[in-house]
Amino acid sequence: MSNEKKPEPATTGSLTPPPVVKKKRGRKPSKKQYFTSDVDAAIQEYLASSNQDERDSIFKDRIYYAFYKLAENLIHTFKFYYTEVESLEDLKHEVCCFFLEKLDYWKPERGTKAFSYFSIVGKNYLILYNNNNYKKKKQKADPLAADEDVGVLRQLGRDQRKQDIKDFIDYFTEYVDKHMFTLFKKDHDRKVCDAVNILFKRRENLEIFNKKALYIYIREMTGVETPVITKVTKVLKKLYKRLYTEYAETGYVRV
Repeated sequence: MSNEKKPEPATTGSLTPPPVVKKKRGRKPSKKQYFTSDVDAAIQEYLASSNQDERDSIFKDRIYYAFYKLAENLIHTFKFYYTEVESLEDLKHEVCCFFLEKLDYWKPERGTKAFSYFSIVGKNYLILYNNNNYKKKKQKADPLAADEDVGVLRQLGRDQRKQDIKDFIDYFTEYVDKHMFTLFKKDHDRKVCDAVNILFKRRENLEIFNKKALYIYIREMTGVETPVITKVTKVLKKLYKRLYTEYAETGYVRV
């Protein structure tokens, strides 16, 4: 007789069912990103190169498509449809040319992503372009239709300006926090500066809009007299204007 052991028959009753894999809920994966880290790297290589042929090749192969898609998204998201050109494709090309002109203005060492910078300068360019063309077309349009369109355009402008101001004030408060001891040498001046900066940060929850009431509020926060508050706010007002000019031109503030 053979000493080989016969295989034991499978007992299906002892098998454990496979674990139930639950489907993950949530949004479907987003479409492929067009402004990738490679685009950032390509722009930096473009800026580092002094060879025009190399620059042209980098722009054509690695940068142009991202600029084209960004221009397309800005135009359709904010409905910049008042144009002098025959089609939106021509407008996209114009925006891409504008981006190319602005390439040397982006400074990666300042910590701003290329996407953020070109989104802001592109938006500002299209707002001016769109508004100028709207004024031209309004002269030829039906007055009633023009009134309806201008309402939409104004609302779009208000919404965009609100977002721009919000972004800028975030930069502004960060700048003041970092440079407060350079801006003001005296302790009571810094107290006022800090109080004003806190009000900027809490602006969404602030219910006081009267200038006199704000002065009283700051005086209660700091225990400082009104002339000191006036002196500090004048300095901050000049700083605000200077930094906002920088923000409007470059899309960020060097903090």
